[in-house]
Amino acid sequence: MNEQVSQTPTLRDKERKFMLEPYLDWAEGQGVPIHEDFAIDMLAVEAKPWDRIGARGAICHLKGRDDFLTTFLYELPPGGSTAPVQHIYEEVVYVLSGHGSTTVEAGDRTHSFEWGPKSLFTVPLNAKYRHFNTSGREPVRLAATNNLTYLMNLFRKDSFIFHNASPFPERWGQLGYFSGEGQHIDVLQGRHQWETNFVPDLSGFTLKAMPTRGAGGTSLRFILGDGSIGCHCSEIPPGTYKKGHRHMNGVVIHAVTGHGYSLLWYEGDKEFRRTDWRHGVIYAPPDDMFHQHFNLSSDPSRYLAIQMGSVRYPMTQGKRDIWAADGKFAKKVDEGGMQIEYSDQDPRIHALWLQEMKVNGVEPKMDAFIKP
Repeated sequence: MNEQVSQTPTLRDKERKFMLEPYLDWAEGQGVPIHEDFAIDMLAVEAKPWDRIGARGAICHLKGRDDFLTTFLYELPPGGSTAPVQHIYEEVVYVLSGHGSTTVEAGDRTHSFEWGPKSLFTVPLNAKYRHFNTSGREPVRLAATNNLTYLMNLFRKDSFIFHNASPFPERWGQLGYFSGEGQHIDVLQGRHQWETNFVPDLSGFTLKAMPTRGAGGTSLRFILGDGSIGCHCSEIPPGTYKKGHRHMNGVVIHAVTGHGYSLLWYEGDKEFRRTDWRHGVIYAPPDDMFHQHFNLSSDPSRYLAIQMGSVRYPMTQGKRDIWAADGKFAKKVDEGGMQIEYSDQDPRIHALWLQEMKVNGVEPKMDAFIKP
């Protein structure tokens, strides 16, 4: 008599060797908190000692994550540092709080650079590095978004990922890339790039005009360490909000400056889901879920978005379809694109925003963009 197998097995049924998730097994074995939510405040969540990095840390899983990226939290005590580490996965680091430095070495090349709140950087692929807290009074918190999820599920071998001797000198770039220098590459609106390894302060970096996303916004994409993890920083002027849009899951969004909220909904939903944000909060809109960002601050609000695939290395056909010269990037939904024009949005969206602006004492400035 054949054994009857359940049609609804657990996610990782090890006995049946069915629906396994090696990355989740690895994460659970690290002995640090695993936080999972629609949005996570990385300045507030608990961190515990993490032997692998020699400091405190946590693993943050967003509900809208994909099969490629995850985000780690690293916390360094005053005067502390991480252990020397290296790995075959790419990692982009955003500084949540504190001041410090990072030393990178590969072969006979060594570089050190200092960072502070709102810095953005990467360590070139598989180079050995250490992060240092240079303050004797305050801890440091770093948000490290990486593509370990995919690589661990693919190779399933710690030694290959964390003790791989293969060098990648082509990923180091020019010497000035570690001191904040870089190269601007003009492409198309929404695809302009700044190539570097280190951005000292995202809050003051010059962005490029991006009128197609609405309300006088600006944006710029970063190519860090010639990597496949794409980053872009966008700014929403005070008294305005962006057009609604949707895309595939896995875009990790960091609030950088200002404060506000985002509305999220699936096509056909009667109600919106709301996420309030300020510096330290991350969230990721789920696959194909419309979302729209609203600035409630009297100053510009900036956010950083990190995803697998860059305009240089899209990695998937879906990303190629978005970023091609005639792609879906800024096309209207009814034209096969991903964007909702102001004239087509649900009227409740603007009404809610006007109420919020009144509560926050900020003057609305959308009349020039939304015609009666």
